[in-house]
Amino acid sequence: MNPDDHSLTAEEQRLYERDGFLIRASVFSAEEIKTLRAAAEDACRKAVAMCSDGKTYILDGKRFVDVGHTTIQFEHAADSNTARVIEPIHELNSQLDQLIDDARIVAPMQSILGMQMLALWTAKLNLKRPREGSGFGWHQDSPYWIHDCDHVDQLPNVMVSFDQATADNGCLRVIRGSHKDGCLPGTDDGSQLGGFFTDPKYCLQEEQVAMEVPQGSLIFFNPHTIHGSLPNESEHPRRAIIFTYQPAGFPQLKSGEVRNITTGK
Repeated sequence: MNPDDHSLTAEEQRLYERDGFLIRASVFSAEEIKTLRAAAEDACRKAVAMCSDGKTYILDGKRFVDVGHTTIQFEHAADSNTARVIEPIHELNSQLDQLIDDARIVAPMQSILGMQMLALWTAKLNLKRPREGSGFGWHQDSPYWIHDCDHVDQLPNVMVSFDQATADNGCLRVIRGSHKDGCLPGTDDGSQLGGFFTDPKYCLQEEQVAMEVPQGSLIFFNPHTIHGSLPNESEHPRRAIIFTYQPAGFPQLKSGEVRNITTGK
């Protein structure tokens, strides 16, 4: 096998199509991850500093701030200034932007989508601080995006883990095989965001898989795969960036600008 060929193998492709997710462990070195962690923290500081010029709003008691086309979500505790999600993130740090073109990420995405020419759909930073990071309810990404594009089936995700992910620090969890039925109904609990969370009857306990992976690992998952996570109850952070790709030429979710992928970096 050519060590410079990062495409999925036939077996990996089969597993991704069967399960709706695929793990490649320890793809990035410890030194690379150290650099990316610093880049993520730099981008986070910039995003939080921007919030004084943004528009604040509350949904289901949770604080969001929009600054231009960037959205910063804060932890759920009252008056918390700890960011938990920043989207898009790549515009705030050049190293994170360059990561989008890394062949170790792009080549598997080319395999998943079955095409060479790709573009970015969105990039977000997930932050789970020690003893503070809240969980994410079971959800699919497709219901968030289906009103913004006509090719929601072609929006695969990849999570780059900047820290070791464990059950204790709130690792990603997925429902194996849940992608096969497309967009599923949301909850009907009367909340503002409830419709974006998957009806619990589809979140089968026996199919839940914890994505416990070393730092530097990649987790690829389908836009219809149900996923979520528990709070970080450990003394260790769980930081990760999630890139979502699409066919070339289409605009990004938040900015509306086209960010085509340059392969081979």
